[in-house]
Amino acid sequence: MIFTGNLAEFPLPSIFQLLEQGNNTGLLTIRTLAADVTAFKPVYYIWLYQGRIVAAADRLDEKGLLSMIAQRGWVSQDVALRMAQICRANTPIGLCLKFQGLLQAEQLKLLFRIQVVEQVSVLFELKDGQFEFDAEADLPHSEMTGISIPATEITLIGLRLLQDWSVLAQQLPELSLILSNKNITQQLDSLELQVWQLANGTISLGEIANQLELAVEKVQQIAFRLLRSDLVEEVFLTSASRNEVTQTTFVAENLLESIVDSSRQIDNTQPLNHIVAQTTPVAENLPESIVDSSRQIDNTQPLSDIVTQTTSVAENLPESVVDSSSQTNVFQSFLKKLGRWLRLIRSFFQGLFSFDRSKT
Repeated sequence: MIFTGNLAEFPLPSIFQLLEQGNNTGLLTIRTLAADVTAFKPVYYIWLYQGRIVAAADRLDEKGLLSMIAQRGWVSQDVALRMAQICRANTPIGLCLKFQGLLQAEQLKLLFRIQVVEQVSVLFELKDGQFEFDAEADLPHSEMTGISIPATEITLIGLRLLQDWSVLAQQLPELSLILSNKNITQQLDSLELQVWQLANGTISLGEIANQLELAVEKVQQIAFRLLRSDLVEEVFLTSASRNEVTQTTFVAENLLESIVDSSRQIDNTQPLNHIVAQTTPVAENLPESIVDSSRQIDNTQPLSDIVTQTTSVAENLPESVVDSSSQTNVFQSFLKKLGRWLRLIRSFFQGLFSFDRSKT
């Protein structure tokens, strides 16, 4: 499998993220572009094994790592090649020399940092270029120290060193973006760690910038590094979530409005009996004389007389109505008292009607 493209359209951070997530193995070739067709155009070669970078060089003769070892006087190229023939097939030359006691672990780490980390990190400065990934290419064991690094970790390192962000300006996340952090698999600096901690899936990058009192561009750059290093992920609000928020807001606003309306002062100019008649369904069905009796009472009638009349009616109510549970087997007595009770009620209404006519 071979795929190609332009760095201006598909930048290196996205390429590394894609290759790591796909656990790809093969050779990534980057050819720089220059305005002058006669100018030298460097070519960079990066080998990956299952999404991890294992070697990098600017040549294909498989002598780049051996030259670095020989320049430091650690092992000559001839000796290194003879030792490689002794080691098992497909063994990285770095591990082979370590097994023979010719190189130490710290020396291999230094070689890997110079060969891979430093060389690849500067490639993030490229504003344009052609790339090609060949999944069928063989791994160059003579260029391998035996150490590897995730492709996205190189991205994190390279973007930290990036001075000119104009090449990635269009790739930076918006301030409204909400991120959710994932497990830390790489070492973060202090600012990266703070942004990672605040990326809890609830607040936007703009709010993170305010809380940390950082320039928004700085937070966007850090967020871009974390995104391309698979340390955070974007939180997408579904349409259902948006509808729930909208509906909740609508209900809350209407509830608030109804509370405000119910707290307004009632018109004091409206008669109380009209308010009762309008708001109480039972009052609408009462006889007109009873409704009218709720109006202002004749002040010439002593209040004590009204109370006395009302009390006398209550006192004369039949005991069976007041406490029916205390009466048993008194059917005849009940009928007699019921008749008397009905007569009292009739007298009460007759007096009430005559009282109303006397007012008019």
